[in-house]
Amino acid sequence: MTQTKLEGYEFFNKTLKSPKMILAPMVDQSELAWRILSRRYGADVCVTPMFHAKLFSEGKKYRDEQFSTNKEDRPLIVQFCANDPDILLKAAKLVENECDAVDINLGCPQHIAKRGHYGSFLQDEWELIAKMTSLLHKELAVPVTVKIRCFPTIEKTIEYAKMIEAAGAQMLTVHGRLREQKGHNTGLADWDKIKAVKEAVKIPVVANGNILYHEDIQRCLDYTGCDAVMTAEASLYNPTVFSSEIKFPPYTFDVAKEYLDICKTVKTNGSSIKGHLFKMLQPTLPHHKELRARLGKARTLDEYFEIVEELKTLVTKVIEEKGEEEEQGQVDEKGIRKYAYWRCQPYFRPELPKNGNHESNKRNAEETIDKEEK
Repeated sequence: MTQTKLEGYEFFNKTLKSPKMILAPMVDQSELAWRILSRRYGADVCVTPMFHAKLFSEGKKYRDEQFSTNKEDRPLIVQFCANDPDILLKAAKLVENECDAVDINLGCPQHIAKRGHYGSFLQDEWELIAKMTSLLHKELAVPVTVKIRCFPTIEKTIEYAKMIEAAGAQMLTVHGRLREQKGHNTGLADWDKIKAVKEAVKIPVVANGNILYHEDIQRCLDYTGCDAVMTAEASLYNPTVFSSEIKFPPYTFDVAKEYLDICKTVKTNGSSIKGHLFKMLQPTLPHHKELRARLGKARTLDEYFEIVEELKTLVTKVIEEKGEEEEQGQVDEKGIRKYAYWRCQPYFRPELPKNGNHESNKRNAEETIDKEEK
């Protein structure tokens, strides 16, 4: 007897277990080790990094290097980028028994997505998007979900969302930014557009954008009326952002060590490890520049552990000399909390200099940010 595939809210409630907080797909950053850490601190559902459907379907080496999971890694959504329905289906078929849904990435704004003609650079090709969504809906053993960015107007954004719903998507994640909002032009996500989509469709809607602190999750749910919130960058700089039980953000070196301990148990690419360490330790490293330089050159887990332990020793000495901690979450005039430099906290991109090197600086900054933008 063939099991009926769950749809819409039945899928959301029974398979995904009515999630409130979802870890976003992030290039080279939402790998298995990071998903394990995120689930420890309250992520209800996790999404894999975005995989290239053609490379995934054609290359076992690519699959083995990029995708891994285990029996505790559920509920899990696997995300692909593609511009060919048949290739997308071929890739999705390879993981349909190892996940709870397959997601189509229509949100990636990176330069590589423009060159490869996928992600948000497909958002004007509605016929193609409908074909990809419909094919997965008809042929996969698990539901298809879709992640999008917004159009400049609420009206077109709603029309776009309803088209994807009609094609067979069983859940929709709305990143409340335009395709052009990336890097130093990121700006704020538009919760009004997300709210409008939620009110216009009948399937579950997940809001994405503007999460800095844990309480922003509930604030977003209350404002948009969405069923869940997805966060990316906030979790990279503070993986405990999902937890309601942690009063103050953790020490950067403690959570970094916890992540490294997980990396000892599951195979993790070196580029992922280094990227995570630089983000978690971001507030602390500028105060200990010699260790920042060593981290840049490090290649092995032992080296990473050694650097984190040295950082902990140096910072602990500073805390002891001060006698007490400073800057425990006071809110400034912009609504940003200031914590001591040894605690995890959101990262705010500095404004670009207004001089003759503006374009060069902007290009370099965007290249640096590209890997973490979704």
